[in-house]
Amino acid sequence: MPRDYFGFSYVKRDAMNNTSSIAINNPADISVIVIYFLVVLAVGLWAMVRTNRATVGGFFLAGRSMVWWPIGASLFASNIGSGHFVGIAGTAAATGIATGGFEWNALIVVVLLGWLFVPIYIKAGVVTMPEYLKKRFGGQRIRIYLSVLSLFLYIFTKISADLFSGAIFINLALGLNIYLAVVALLVVTALYTVTGGLAAVIYTDTLQTIIMIVGSFILMGFAFNEVGGYENFQERYMNAIPSITGNISKSCYEPRQDSFHIFRDAITGDLPWPGLVFGLTIQALWYWCTDQVIVQRCLSGKNLSHVKGGCILCGYLKLVPMFIIVFPGMISRILYTDVVACVDPNECIKHCGTSVGCTNIAYPKLVVNLMPDGLRGLMLSVMLASLMSSLTSIFNSASTLFTMDIYTKIRPSASEKELMIIGRLKKLFDVNQLFWLSFNCHCACIYCRAFILVLIGVSIAWIPVVQSAQSGQLFDYIQAITGYLTPPVAAVFILGIFCKRVNESGAFYGLTIGLVIGLTRMIAEFVYGTGSCVEPSDCPTIICGVHYLYFAIILFVLSCIIILGVSLVTKPIPDKHLYRLCWSLRNSTEERVDLEKEDWVENVNNMEIEEPEEEPGFCKKTLECFCGLEQKKAPKLSKEEEAELQKKLTDTTEVPLWRNVVNINAILLLCVAVFFHGFYG
Repeated sequence: MPRDYFGFSYVKRDAMNNTSSIAINNPADISVIVIYFLVVLAVGLWAMVRTNRATVGGFFLAGRSMVWWPIGASLFASNIGSGHFVGIAGTAAATGIATGGFEWNALIVVVLLGWLFVPIYIKAGVVTMPEYLKKRFGGQRIRIYLSVLSLFLYIFTKISADLFSGAIFINLALGLNIYLAVVALLVVTALYTVTGGLAAVIYTDTLQTIIMIVGSFILMGFAFNEVGGYENFQERYMNAIPSITGNISKSCYEPRQDSFHIFRDAITGDLPWPGLVFGLTIQALWYWCTDQVIVQRCLSGKNLSHVKGGCILCGYLKLVPMFIIVFPGMISRILYTDVVACVDPNECIKHCGTSVGCTNIAYPKLVVNLMPDGLRGLMLSVMLASLMSSLTSIFNSASTLFTMDIYTKIRPSASEKELMIIGRLKKLFDVNQLFWLSFNCHCACIYCRAFILVLIGVSIAWIPVVQSAQSGQLFDYIQAITGYLTPPVAAVFILGIFCKRVNESGAFYGLTIGLVIGLTRMIAEFVYGTGSCVEPSDCPTIICGVHYLYFAIILFVLSCIIILGVSLVTKPIPDKHLYRLCWSLRNSTEERVDLEKEDWVENVNNMEIEEPEEEPGFCKKTLECFCGLEQKKAPKLSKEEEAELQKKLTDTTEVPLWRNVVNINAILLLCVAVFFHGFYG
């Protein structure tokens, strides 16, 4: 008997004859995968050589030199991880097209990102979202709170989910030891994320976006050809009922009558339309407008017009998941009904190792069984691309959060070179525990090492929860966790930007009380279990009976009331501290007086010391080139030059022509969003 880990055998076995089988074991598939890796590494190395990685702005914000098309492609690739291919397709197989509404909601929210939120972030001159909150409210507790919450959200909703979904596909396609496969992926990921910084991530994301879209459209064509076109697809999906049902209620295995509608009944719908419209928008505002992974790409734009153009491109790209992920997931249920739509717990365990359902294998099974040699390797590359692009985005943003918001508290006098080293070390620990470079970074290295070990341990230990939560539907699990923890953060950012009366006390108590309420729901749900249609959870209705999208609305409203209530009974923040940090003061030219001094200021004294001109050895040269630390120090700037540079970095002016172009395209994008929601509503 092969060893198992949470239902995944190290060797894939055919469900029908119980014989070992490896789907990708031919020269054509292997050649495509090898070529993919070589091309990705080449792009990463090209970005490493091309960009300036020796400064904080160069490494974490790509020198603010990105144009619209790589920004848009990177936003899309960072969002579409392997969790989308596995999770969205699985939920679609179970319930129909409504899950595509999660993707189309972004068409509206990305416009808010580019036109309302990013201009404030640029004018504020920030690198991270916690840094913005520190400037806006002062104090350290909100900044630390958001940094830690963001890192743990990466664990619970991104890293663990992406590794789990990637493991499903790799195990099904390759029959490999899932840990060796994932570690190999993460090592390759490390090669260009650690060396190239955000620029390398953005350029490789652009390549991977092309691979994802091309490969997925090819699979969609094969899938629709197999079912005989769209009309046959609709008819056959409604008849995709598993043959083994036992005495289980029909509602647990028959397709929903509203399977081809996005907007569903407000009471009985699995995704009620008020939740999809309002609750989802709250979660989307947090993700698209305040999450470090997304905003960091926008802050890398060379000017605001390019940022807006990138948001528009991302919006148009977000149209395609309905067609390349949702529909194929539903077709997988048609073609492999007894496996994908299994309802009997014993049958499900036999097919995928979990009793709550096997919808998560819908997309991987379609790839493995439907695609011919060569193209199957291309689709594995698509899955690898989505997994790696998502992980690289998380690693880059997590290292930014740790370096700029946590390490600078430990080492406020750290030099810029030291921050570059720590940022790369943070990524290396996020990627693989095999790496640790012996830099003299004082006790912070110990803190970093211990902290990342804890995070990685938690993410691995959390995999069984991911596997069984929300009736085995991965995407619902991700959205549920987001709905429990992020509405207070969305409330703080929205009120902080658009209501200058909000102060630090209101924001802090809104965050903490909202977190307690959200954790109460989340912990109760995991203690009692989310159950399934066959075996419902016995969690009290008053706690778990409210749909997670409705819960997000309630939590958001409560957080807003607390934030505004506490702020109104406490002392307001004077305008002199809020210039260019709030919407009403965004165009102010007054000098802003920071509520607190910066945690980190480049060690100017170190720049003035004349170091001996000693030629470094070959090994040192290689190491410095690899880490982007070989560039000569820039000349010391005068105060006037520093002020001019800062003004340039915080400039949001646009050329009238291009401002009109992006504005018109934004209106067109919103019209497209309304049309598709209406057509499939």
